[in-house]
Amino acid sequence: MKLFLLFSAISLCTVLTSAKVHFEENFSDDSWEKRWIYSKHPGKEFGKFVRTAGKFFFNEEDDQGLQTSEDARFYALSTKFEPFSTEGKDLVVQFTVKHEQNIDCGGGYVKVFDCNFKEEDLHGETPYRLMFGPDICGPGTKKVHVILNYKDKNHLINKDIRCKDDEYTHAYTLIIHPDNKYEVLIDNEQVQSGSLELDWDILPPKKIKDPEAKKPEDWDDRATIPDPDDTKPEDWDKPEHIPDPAATKPDDWDDEMDGEWEPPMIDNPDFKGEWKPKQIDNPAYKGQWVHPEIDNPEYSPVPDLYKHDEICGIGLDLWQVKSGSIFDNILITDDATYASNALSSLKEKQAGEKTAKEAKDKEEAEARKAADDTDADEGDDDDEDEEDREPQVEEKHDEL
Repeated sequence: MKLFLLFSAISLCTVLTSAKVHFEENFSDDSWEKRWIYSKHPGKEFGKFVRTAGKFFFNEEDDQGLQTSEDARFYALSTKFEPFSTEGKDLVVQFTVKHEQNIDCGGGYVKVFDCNFKEEDLHGETPYRLMFGPDICGPGTKKVHVILNYKDKNHLINKDIRCKDDEYTHAYTLIIHPDNKYEVLIDNEQVQSGSLELDWDILPPKKIKDPEAKKPEDWDDRATIPDPDDTKPEDWDKPEHIPDPAATKPDDWDDEMDGEWEPPMIDNPDFKGEWKPKQIDNPAYKGQWVHPEIDNPEYSPVPDLYKHDEICGIGLDLWQVKSGSIFDNILITDDATYASNALSSLKEKQAGEKTAKEAKDKEEAEARKAADDTDADEGDDDDEDEEDREPQVEEKHDEL
């Protein structure tokens, strides 16, 4: 028993020591400017990031992140780190973003790269290993992108994952497991999971419709048919519109000038529309024909579909119409527990932000009201001045 416990302890220590944080950035000071590189790709007017906690926050010092600062701009900022392979390990990509500008159209995602990318030439067409995070544009697009690159081709997830669209900080976590399974978490809670093979069109399908199979000519897939014994009633056919029986020829109607008078047409209350025989169950119905499937000769399983031979960098490569998003707490690791623990204070932070925003909104509303009252008082003073001046004018007029 003691030997078993000792072996378990050694195994646990081995797991803990093998877990690794490959990259972590909290923008705690201005040293980020030495690690992160702005793109100088020609033909783009890139916006700048500023380190700030924003207009409302829970803890100003701890909540510092990089905020987009210019409207209608592309942003391209990235950094490199020691390359690693995900073979046999989880890949966890996590970050927080706060759209305090109440974003109307813009990206809030990150891109992960191999070592081939160049920070100073980063742009929208730069190849990446994966792209992950929220994208919002109007009421119709509020989704979480999960785009994976396989053999130099980008593949979008075929599931819809809705992102958060309020003004507070939210955490986005992507976990890719070595069994070719994945998880997407928002605020440390799973919102989607499944298989890399099934939820992306990366590989050809296992099964395809048999090209040799055809629906038999005598296959009847009509559940109901018109009743052959049903006949149209003799009084069915009525015109859709009839002359208005209540209409009368106007007294001033001149047949020579206005032409022959005709009453206006109205909907016929007796009109029944096109007659169709009633439907009955089809005695020859065989059900819906299902096209037989066969094994796809072009399919072959890929046991290591999850694997990235080299990951070396991460970047913020996006477009925003209205700036103000704050990115923070960027993490790349193979330890999902470490990533989860890193968000242990998130709910407290969100509650603090909400309280701070409500207080700020109240303060701004009171300031606007005070300004409006001041303008109104000044308007009253102007009216009084006019009244004071009017008697003087009239007195001068009397003298004249």
